[in-house]
Amino acid sequence: MNNDFITEKNNSFFIEEVDIRILAEKYGTPLYIYSKQSIIHQISLLQEALSDINHLICFAVKSNSNLSILNLIKNAECGFDIVSGGELKRVIALGNYDGNVVFSGVGKSKDEIEYALEHNILAFNIESEPELMRLNSIAKKFAKKANISIRVNPNVDAKTHPYISTGLKDNKFGLDEKKAIELYSLAKTMDYINITGIDCHIGSQLTDLSPFQDTFIKLANMIDHLQTIGIELDHIDIGGGIGISYNDEKITPLNHYVSMIKKYLSKYNKKIILEPGRLIIGKAGILLTKVEYIKRSEHKNFIVVDAAMNDLMRPSLYGAHHNVINISNPKNGDEIFDIVGPICETGDFLAKDRQISASEDDLLAFMDAGAYGFSMSSNYNTRPKIAEILVDQTDFKLIRQRETFDDLIQHEIEFVNQKK
Repeated sequence: MNNDFITEKNNSFFIEEVDIRILAEKYGTPLYIYSKQSIIHQISLLQEALSDINHLICFAVKSNSNLSILNLIKNAECGFDIVSGGELKRVIALGNYDGNVVFSGVGKSKDEIEYALEHNILAFNIESEPELMRLNSIAKKFAKKANISIRVNPNVDAKTHPYISTGLKDNKFGLDEKKAIELYSLAKTMDYINITGIDCHIGSQLTDLSPFQDTFIKLANMIDHLQTIGIELDHIDIGGGIGISYNDEKITPLNHYVSMIKKYLSKYNKKIILEPGRLIIGKAGILLTKVEYIKRSEHKNFIVVDAAMNDLMRPSLYGAHHNVINISNPKNGDEIFDIVGPICETGDFLAKDRQISASEDDLLAFMDAGAYGFSMSSNYNTRPKIAEILVDQTDFKLIRQRETFDDLIQHEIEFVNQKK
């Protein structure tokens, strides 16, 4: 077990001080459960490590966008990293909007740009020349200046899964250093653009600091060059990407990462913006599921559960590993199983080749599922999205209701209207 907020007491498993079986009985399965104290703890660790640096943590909304989670993070004095107009609407829906939002992504629509301009976000992270031209044109229409950072693609191998690597020259994100310099020069001539920063994000789930070091060196060189052509920045956005331990990976301590920031970037005396998601929320969540069937054959054994790839996409999409605990019977057993869901796809698996003992109706907990779990879920096979629970010491509350079939068809207008 690699999560301090899940404990075993007298043959029962608890998230904080709440018996997980009670949550299954009350809300059913599958079910996402989050630890409030874990989230607060992770933010505190990061804030403490950065305490002597002028900084702003902008939580990556894409990793977990539940409003109750976002409100908890906002109350911990964090801003937000968004990649869509919808995510900005979630942030604004929290109330007491303060504009501490950076807008990333390669495909910002006109409507999204207008909406972000209206709400005076901290910065647009510009990913291409056409985007800069569009932003300047829209800002002119609104008669206001748009704050920008330009996203640099440093061609650094993040040594992570290729689908979550974003800093190589073959990736769609950002601009190479030469093109970025050209775009800064162009932006400087634009009447409705205000250059405020530089941005870089090389990938997700990094467990080795060397790619960060290579990136910070390249960023420093770029900042030096920008100064020679009269471009001064207010902030340096270094993105997110620090990994967590899913399967006993060795994780570099935060203070080593912060020391690297200080070594290469603190000399510029600019605000450092970070965009963590997984680091804050990843270990705070579990996916709870129930065993439906045990299926054995000469070649392969399967545990069929009521959760599926539409509930937790990471294993199917990335081959990601999540440790599994049998809440009902924690003995390992001698048999090897694939843990699969009921969806009609061979790719519908949650774990492969696990030594585990299980019986029908047992409860299994997939660990470290707080990031990119529910936020990537879908209704494939007409499966309603599942409920989410937030635990706070001895208390717990429903923060998302389980969908119903009626929820799924309510927007299929022609048929629904005919039935009326």
